[in-house]
Amino acid sequence: MYLEKTTQSFEEVFGKKSTKNFFSPGRINLIGEHTDYNGGHVFPASITIGTYAVAAKREDNLMKVYSLNFEKVGVITFSLDDLTYKKEDDWANYIKGYVLKLKESGYLIDSGLEMVIFGNIPNGAGLSSSASVEMLAGVVFKEFFDLDLPTLDMVKLGKLVENEYIGVNSGIMDQLAIAFGEVDKAIYLDTNTLTYEMVPAAFGEHVIVIMNTNKRRELADSKYNERRAECEKALSILQTKLDIQSLGELSSEEFDAQKEIIGDATLIRRAKHAVYENERTQLAVKALKEGNLEAFGQLLNASHQSLKEDYEVTGIELDTLAEVAQKVDGVVGARMTGAGFGGCAIALVRNDAVDTLKEIVGKTYQEVTGLTADFYVAQIGRGAGKL
Repeated sequence: MYLEKTTQSFEEVFGKKSTKNFFSPGRINLIGEHTDYNGGHVFPASITIGTYAVAAKREDNLMKVYSLNFEKVGVITFSLDDLTYKKEDDWANYIKGYVLKLKESGYLIDSGLEMVIFGNIPNGAGLSSSASVEMLAGVVFKEFFDLDLPTLDMVKLGKLVENEYIGVNSGIMDQLAIAFGEVDKAIYLDTNTLTYEMVPAAFGEHVIVIMNTNKRRELADSKYNERRAECEKALSILQTKLDIQSLGELSSEEFDAQKEIIGDATLIRRAKHAVYENERTQLAVKALKEGNLEAFGQLLNASHQSLKEDYEVTGIELDTLAEVAQKVDGVVGARMTGAGFGGCAIALVRNDAVDTLKEIVGKTYQEVTGLTADFYVAQIGRGAGKL
């Protein structure tokens, strides 16, 4: 349905041409939040909602891109000779930035494209629509220009777009989860070494329900960079006594033995979250491999508590969704997912309790916040590629 809509739009905007079709998923992170830039482990999975593209090659050096999600913006045109960031180019800056990073890396992009994209990821939901578009650009350019672009390099370029071009100091988890995703598998990633393991994410008679706060969160404008700086400061103080490169190298016992030298209560809490969340992620993967969903769920709950109290990135909306969900019969565990300050929470819930969850959580959420939450059952799906 989404691909048909995108194809139809391409024909209306650019006429009938020989086109190719692509899909790049969004992602959820099962556990391991704000650990990626702290040298810890994360456990994300690509999902079956994401971004579709229909594209065709041009003869000149113009890129013409159109998004069904931002129809009022219209067709955005830019030249391969001028890839500077421009605010008025809106979402297309992710495409421009990716072309620029490809060219800077020595890849030959010798003509433009026409492209229509359509994403069914809710805007600002924290399911990583920006990384979805970056990895979409990666697979599109790789296909059309026959680039020898290994998937991990494609991922690293996406991170450079985010960090250097857009100006968001994010880690590599989102792009990697989206590029390497597989059906019914989550990615257990050591962000220090970029070694990863595909772990079967088989939940039996349980499903993951995404609960959207419908409170927009703009990552670049959030306190994301502030939290990152706080962790870096805590690390630099610990490094005066410990031979470590990242907080992710510490066990909770090692951290507790040394934390007082940090000397600032806020910085201690930030670093504690990074260390303990890394440990929770390792335990969660072990629990899932052993089929111990109860232990897995308790770790999800503990993750949310830490994100609320130690990292302070939740807020009334996410707390209401996660904490009300945790009390619903049939829910194994629930937590916020993504950067926080709005966006989404996830719940691991028994199939026959999904409707009850939606009803109870939806009603309470509206009473507490005045907002309406949306609920999606998330299937774990394939990574970015040509359709």
